[in-house]
Amino acid sequence: MTHSIPLPALLSAYLAATISFSSFAGWNASDDEDESAAALLLEGDHRRGQEIYESCAVCHMPEGWGTPNGAYPQIAGQHRSVVIKQMADIRANNRDNPSMYPFAIPEEIGGVQAIADVAVYIEALKMTRATGKGPGEDLEYGERLYRDNCTECHGKRGEGDAQKAYPLIQGQHYHYLLRQLKWIQNGKRRNANKQMMKMIRDFKERDLQALADYVSRMEADEEKSTTMTWKDRKRE
Repeated sequence: MTHSIPLPALLSAYLAATISFSSFAGWNASDDEDESAAALLLEGDHRRGQEIYESCAVCHMPEGWGTPNGAYPQIAGQHRSVVIKQMADIRANNRDNPSMYPFAIPEEIGGVQAIADVAVYIEALKMTRATGKGPGEDLEYGERLYRDNCTECHGKRGEGDAQKAYPLIQGQHYHYLLRQLKWIQNGKRRNANKQMMKMIRDFKERDLQALADYVSRMEADEEKSTTMTWKDRKRE
């Protein structure tokens, strides 16, 4: 015997996802909209996401911690909506990432359901606090820059905004942050939020370094993090 889902319930779920997606669709005019919207409508499967993540672990590490030198970002704990958007953008060639592209395409990991699955898995990973920090020489200035320019979107603690796909940036590696700031400023990161591009357009090198340094020292929220580090993993 089959049980049909009432139409109002279906419409409610669809509208909720559509409203959520529409709140961040204006980031960039892209072809990723259909995949992002579709993935947000789907319920991710944690087990399947773990299987898919095996390909990601080569660079992002099994725990999702990336590397302290910033070559690869910490993605553990990242908002599901952010993971979905960024993967969809990479798959649609709206964000240039030659290293990740071959591992993100449908031929490698599957269709939209795969994006939803791996996003749920990544969001559940615990972040490490043993991250790459900046030199610590201009932190008061960096704090002022962050307070005046970044809190509206990324929050006071760097917690981001899942509803608008604004990334969680607390617990991120300094050199990765600095590189992305520069790429957003010079247009290399083509899917960057246009409001942010305008915000940092006239930032000088000191501004970018101080801002990245301050953000790199934002500790991950306790409920999203672990006290474990790479050294702990080696002892297992």
